[in-house]
Amino acid sequence: MKKFFSMLLALAMLLALAGCGGKDSAPAQDQGGSSDADQTQQSGDSSDTGDSGDAAASLEDGIGDYHIGIVTGSVSQSEDDRRGAEAFQAKYGEDKVTLAIYPDNFTEELETTIQTIVNMSDDPLMKAIVVNQSVPGTTEAFRQIKERRPDIICIAGEAHEDLPEIGSAADLVCNNDFVSRGYLIIRTAHELGADTFVHISFPRHMAYETMSRRVAVMEEACKEFGMKFVLETAPDPTSDVGIPGAQAYILENVPAWVQKYGENAAYFCTNDAHTEPLLKQLVEYGGYFIEADLPSPLMGYPGALGLDLTEEAGDFEKILAKVESALVEKGAANRFGTWAYSYGYTLSAGLAEHAKNVINGVSEITDMDAVAAALNVYSPKAQWNGAGYTNATTGVKSDNVFLIYQDTYVMGDPGRFMGNADVEIPEKYFTVS
Repeated sequence: MKKFFSMLLALAMLLALAGCGGKDSAPAQDQGGSSDADQTQQSGDSSDTGDSGDAAASLEDGIGDYHIGIVTGSVSQSEDDRRGAEAFQAKYGEDKVTLAIYPDNFTEELETTIQTIVNMSDDPLMKAIVVNQSVPGTTEAFRQIKERRPDIICIAGEAHEDLPEIGSAADLVCNNDFVSRGYLIIRTAHELGADTFVHISFPRHMAYETMSRRVAVMEEACKEFGMKFVLETAPDPTSDVGIPGAQAYILENVPAWVQKYGENAAYFCTNDAHTEPLLKQLVEYGGYFIEADLPSPLMGYPGALGLDLTEEAGDFEKILAKVESALVEKGAANRFGTWAYSYGYTLSAGLAEHAKNVINGVSEITDMDAVAAALNVYSPKAQWNGAGYTNATTGVKSDNVFLIYQDTYVMGDPGRFMGNADVEIPEKYFTVS
């Protein structure tokens, strides 16, 4: 049976999120000054060290004489991932946290991607490296790091490579729960009144097990809820057309899709770059959008709605309220959803927070409750759920690969959480592939 881990952390965990500073043109590696102190010992032991309560609290709250590295995509490809990394760096200091960016065209620049990640291990004080999203090349990079520096904790967020493969190289892998969400997105669309579900992607993404299994689950769920399921193909933003060409295709084709499938169709795209133009056109022409592939109130909505969120930067409750208000003003209430807190932002910062706790000896690397608590530091009012990853072919369950998801929030007047974190997914969907 699927093992659930739902929780809502106490308000005592509420903290002020760091401002979303940073520049689009950040270099491949941004590192502040390094400490002259000795390295601390990596530990997954959560037992009492015998220190005083104040000392233990200090150890848990801060980063000692070691460094943590976070590698993400660029602002143009995955802004939320980068902003979460910047928030963690702002919280603990540039002298403790090193940031790096892999190439936008990572499929064509595999060696550069690998080297960008591996270069983090050149720092003698580096004790943990988090990659989010873990694009192709991350597994090889982690293997090389482990060969030269087995003391470094390697954590993969939102892996693009096969989960068993990257799980063999990483200490921990956390992905969005593509099985549960495949079912819940369709269920939510049905509850809102959609009669058709349009899935937009391209061959590279459909070659990923996570996405191909989710499509299969979505199609099966559409049968359960009496909805029509449709596959549409759009250009890959990493191809020759680039991001501009891929976005132009979405802008040009959505009006025709709405005419073809009707205003009661719900849409989903697997690529971040496709999200903004899709939202922009759906607001104008009609349709539903339950949540993004990697959900966030920042994912596509600000650009699609023409919002300036400078004053709200880092405060997701204010960001969500502003996005929601804009949708209501445009007559799009109860048709658009998201996660209240950015998945990419939370994952970058939360996994780094978890790495810090493991190094400090207050958490075990594969303690799911500890992972969830670290995520909740950056999503204080969210309800999370999820399960360990089970290979659909072999039936083998991994002990270091976790699938997670946050409750869906549908924006309206008023908006509402759909209670998805409390829904028990029918067992049959965990073997659909």
